[in-house]
Order: sequence, then structure tokens, then C-alpha cells
Amino acid sequence: MKISACIAAALTCFITTAGALAQNYPAKPVRLISPYPPGGGTDASARIIGQALGEQMGQQVVIDSRAGASGRIGVEIASKAPADGYNLVLGNVAPMAILPASGVRLAYDPVGGFTPISLIATSDYILTVHPSLPVRSVKDLLALAKAKPGMLTYASSGNLGGPHLGGELLNLMGGVKLVHVPYKGNGPAAIAVLTGEATMMFGTGPSVVPHIDAGKMRALATTGKTRSMKGLPAMTELMPGYDVTQWYGILAPAGTPAAIIERLNKEIAAAIANPKVAQAFVRLGTKPVASSSAEFSALIRSEIERWTKVIKAAGIKGE
Repeated sequence: MKISACIAAALTCFITTAGALAQNYPAKPVRLISPYPPGGGTDASARIIGQALGEQMGQQVVIDSRAGASGRIGVEIASKAPADGYNLVLGNVAPMAILPASGVRLAYDPVGGFTPISLIATSDYILTVHPSLPVRSVKDLLALAKAKPGMLTYASSGNLGGPHLGGELLNLMGGVKLVHVPYKGNGPAAIAVLTGEATMMFGTGPSVVPHIDAGKMRALATTGKTRSMKGLPAMTELMPGYDVTQWYGILAPAGTPAAIIERLNKEIAAAIANPKVAQAFVRLGTKPVASSSAEFSALIRSEIERWTKVIKAAGIKGE
């Protein structure tokens, strides 16, 4: 009986301490690492959710930009940060699923090294070309690419990022040879297309929509399973099964207290449910969406499996 009483007392103490931890959190500013440079969807998403969480929790959420290597640098930094709830990272498909699927050696474990907290948004990429290119559709583009193999280039946010794989999947399914030219983010990639340094790109909304609206880029299609942009077809309409979807979510280093993970999950859900925040994501060209920690974890695992198959079929080598 005494042992049972001690266990019960210890359990009560643990529950009380965990509850107090979540209630008192955050007691200081929270760092949210953005592993991509300004001008792209990841950084913009980090700033939207960071501001919303800061306003809700009464503590500043500081965006720490650590760009490079398709998100690898920022995610690695996050993996080595203290698991105290004050160090978070805005992850997306590239560093959390595509890079692991490629077999490239990573200094972090995308599954065991992090606790996924919640998704915040998803989006399709937009296939855009320089307006000087004599194409008006994906069909036109494929015809030109077949007539000029190896002559057309596509800019991307970096090796083994979503936009890179979007082009490789087009090569694979369309029977063409577009040449990949990597940059350090979607913002720099867009500049390359604007200046004619590259022919085309698979861009995020923030990186290409303003230029499309200004007539400086021409949009041909979106890359998801269904149409997501007015007046544009989805790639899958021409190539059944083509699907390259970007997703954004917040993760914490493994070992972060469960009470803090639960608190952050609830705060993110509340932020996404806020019409003002949701509209900010919509203007970004993304679809706001919250999830449970388990759902986000399952998505990462399934995406690693899916991209492993694509990378193997395309013969892409990890660097």
C-alpha cells in the first residue's frame, strides 16, 4: 500500500508539474528557425504563424533565418538546439522527406530527431516560364523540350528540394530532358527566370505570383492533384498521377516536454482558425491547415516512402 501511495503521489506530482510547465510557457521569446531565405513560401509562412503565435501567447516569436542546402542547414541547427520549447523549426517537404529519401548523408534524423507539432499550410507549385518562351501550355512546353533536348533549363530552390523534384518528375513522365539549375531559395530562382538566366521554374506562390500578375512570368499549370489556381490546369490533367505538393509544419527537437508540444499544438490550431491568419496564408497562395502531432508524423513517414520511389525511378543521386 505504501509503495502504491508513493507511486500515486509521484504521478500526481508529475501531472501537476507538467500542467504548470505548459501553463507558464512561454516565459521568454521563442525562436522559430526558417531554413529558407526571404522571398519564398517557407519564410513567409514562418512569419505569418510566428506573429500569430506571439500575439496569442504574449511572447515574441523570433524568426531566425538559416538558409541553405535545401533547408538542410536550418533543420540541422534545430536538431541540435535545446529541447525546451524555445527552439522550433518550420519544416517542409525537402529537408524532412525528400533529402532523407535521396540517401544523402544528413546530420539529423527527420523522424527520430524531432517531434512534429502541427502542419500549418499546404500548397501546390506553379510551373512558370519566361514570357519570351514560345509556349502557352504544358503540351507546348513538352513539344519544345522534345525538339530541343537539354536546351531548356529550370531554376529551383536547391538540390533535392520540391521544385527540383517537380522538374525531375516532369522529365520522367514527359520523356524530356530539362536541365536543373539550383539556387539558394525560390526568391533567387525567380530572379534567375526574370533575368533570362533560366527558362522556367516550379515556384511557390510568393515567389512567382507577383511576377505573373505583372506579366513578367507566364504560368502554365499547378502541380497538385486538383486545380488550385483560377484559370490554370493541374499538371495531372495532362500527366495522370503527377503530384508535387509542398507542405509546411512546425517541429521541435525530440525530447521537448509533451506538455509544451500539446500547448503549441492547441495554439497553432487556434491561429489557423483565426480568419485573419487564414486569409494571410490564402494571400500567400497556400491552404491553411492544422493537424495533430500524430497526423503530421504519419505524413512525414509517408512522404519519405513516396519520394524514395520517385528518386530511385529518376536515377537521382544524393549529394
